[in-house]
Amino acid sequence: MDLILLAAGLVALLVGGELLVRGASRLAALIGISPLIVGLTVVSFGTSAPELAVSLQAAFSGFAGLTVGNIIGSNIYNVLLVLGAAAIIAPLLVQQQLIRLDVPLMIGASLVFWAVALDGVVTFTEGGLMFGLLLVYLVFVWRVSRRERADVVAEYAGEFGYRAAPGWRPKLINMALVGGGVLLLVAGAGWLVDGAVSLASALGVSDLVIGLTIVAIGTSLPELTTSLVAAFRGERDIAVGNVVGSNIFNILSVLALTALVAPAGVAVSPVALEVDLPFMVAVAIACLPLFVTGRIIARREGAFLLAYGLIYTAFVALTAYGAGLPPFTFLGLLVIAPLSMLVLVPALRRRVSGGRAAR
Repeated sequence: MDLILLAAGLVALLVGGELLVRGASRLAALIGISPLIVGLTVVSFGTSAPELAVSLQAAFSGFAGLTVGNIIGSNIYNVLLVLGAAAIIAPLLVQQQLIRLDVPLMIGASLVFWAVALDGVVTFTEGGLMFGLLLVYLVFVWRVSRRERADVVAEYAGEFGYRAAPGWRPKLINMALVGGGVLLLVAGAGWLVDGAVSLASALGVSDLVIGLTIVAIGTSLPELTTSLVAAFRGERDIAVGNVVGSNIFNILSVLALTALVAPAGVAVSPVALEVDLPFMVAVAIACLPLFVTGRIIARREGAFLLAYGLIYTAFVALTAYGAGLPPFTFLGLLVIAPLSMLVLVPALRRRVSGGRAAR
């Protein structure tokens, strides 16, 4: 029964998120919002909608570990699994705006999350501060997008542009899609939280562990789908922008709104503070050297990210059953460090050499 609830919740979240993204993006296009803005904001927010629904439901149900685990785990898997899988399909392009603005903001938002959680709770005031930062970010995105290159604008127009017959009928249809998506998100979040908590109890693990793994991976499926489809279509910078934008929204919107409406804020466990939050920050920081050198995420680097994701999942599973840090430390010495050197050093050397040749 637990697995049925969990599966039903995930399906409802995925369908609801898809309906919300489709309806909201088309509504935005119908009222004259540019496809570039739609892609960078509406779609990023929409793919974060499952995380928001689950986090709010978990917070109101008293399962703070599920809320925190869902947000942290989603941000980790968005980079390691989603970007990794998309880069394996096709090397991903990184636009200059992402390097100048979005990635530093993702790193900054991750550090803010860590800082406000140090006392063990994200309060109402801290949630308001983070949501204010989101509004500032949206203003920056809007201003920067007005100066974006023609090829980038054309690519986003091809992906998120929408043409419909004039009149109220298309608006009503897309409003119905948004409404149906919201209803499915609410229902799916309830089922997913109930199933996840019951499964955690049956397995003898914390709700944080379930949030970091099953729930986080499940709520990251919209980002995975969007990025994989973009990679298959050759829209390789959309795949990267989707992940970075979603990670920013997960912290500055999902966490912030949950802290604003949860009765006692969002509690953060010592385990998350000591291990998972630092790892999330490290993953965000690692994006900068990967993105800035050559502005391409190659297939080898995608495999590197994917391997990190599998290693992290193994670590969470080991610690959940009392295996502790030594197995992960051993694994890190034998796998992570050599893998990092194998991928990063040749990539940096190749790209630095290419930059010198270009000059």
